Amino acid sequence: MTRAVRYDEFGGIEVLRVDEIDRPVPDEGQVLVLVKAAGINPGEAAIRTGAMADIFPSTFPSGQGSDLAGVVAEIGVGVDRFSVGDEVIGFSEKRAAQAELVLVDVDNLTPKPRNVSWAVAGGLYVAGVTAWGAVHSVQLEKGESVVVSAAAGGVGSLAVQLARRAGATVIGLASQHNHEWLRGHGVIPVVYGDGVTDRIEAAAPGGVDAFIDTHGGGYVELALALGVAVERIDTIADFAAAAKYGVKTEPGTTARPGAEVLAELAALIAEGHLEVPIANVYPLTQVRQAYTELERQHTHGKIVLEP
Repeated sequence: MTRAVRYDEFGGIEVLRVDEIDRPVPDEGQVLVLVKAAGINPGEAAIRTGAMADIFPSTFPSGQGSDLAGVVAEIGVGVDRFSVGDEVIGFSEKRAAQAELVLVDVDNLTPKPRNVSWAVAGGLYVAGVTAWGAVHSVQLEKGESVVVSAAAGGVGSLAVQLARRAGATVIGLASQHNHEWLRGHGVIPVVYGDGVTDRIEAAAPGGVDAFIDTHGGGYVELALALGVAVERIDTIADFAAAAKYGVKTEPGTTARPGAEVLAELAALIAEGHLEVPIANVYPLTQVRQAYTELERQHTHGKIVLEP
């Protein structure tokens, strides 16, 4: 037997529990991973409440989570890229990552560099691939300016760094207490809230070329008011505004398979070119506490579960 996060109906944090389940057995092309760390994400909370049931239908009991990193425990027929004992980073397409043992398709795994911590590796997939896609989607060029909302959050903190690597001037909207971290990563910090338009214009006197919205709640309209072209705005959070105004939500014009992007991001981390801030780490049994912190929406970086 092994343990996994489960819920039997749509609802709030109270529906989450940790169950004893049968040990999974890998099928052809699958790898059984002993999970060392599994990230949590706002989208998972939305799926659990039923808010995204049209896009992500659920069958119950449902598992939860995509991000994971761990050690190969068993391999299925036809798997020759990994061996038992290999350290890997990957993702579950079955919403099952928040567990002690997880079945993963071999194509959804990449080797974990030795000097990347378990917490960072386990929280990398959703935030990392989303940030990578958003930055590529707005097609930044060297010398251009881009605004990133929720710039110190799980996705935003990676998006600002990737945008800087693209050569852009980056303006990060964040709470005052996150400004020092942003400055330390070459980002111009701006407090969100009343008067934010004037503060952005002061920080970007030559105008804003692109806008990445990782928060929702009116930032698409703000980007348009700043004169940003529709095709240079990407939101990962406000799909109603995207439908209304025609801004982007897709992961980029040169999107690549998730494991390939994971490998690229992991290499940047290993080489010291990209930082994944870890806000907190919880044991699997404290999954409710972890999501309580996440849903306060004031987290700097990633929250991770350690089975």
